[in-house]
Amino acid sequence: MPIAVDIDVMLAKRKMSVGELADRIGITPANLAVLKNGRAKAVRFATLAALCDVLECQPGDLLRWVAEEAAVV
Repeated sequence: MPIAVDIDVMLAKRKMSVGELADRIGITPANLAVLKNGRAKAVRFATLAALCDVLECQPGDLLRWVAEEAAVV
């Protein structure tokens, strides 16, 4: 998929666990793992806003576009 998810990067920068982030944004750790691992088909703007609020970042810090050729490597 050409959209890369960098939630792990922000979690490391904030020294926060997946479980803590899931609790703070109000979703299950399993659903956060699906999003974090790039397996989600969609993300609600409310969830994205909650992620940005808790992680104190911008949506572009969490999601980025990667060209298909680069994504295959």
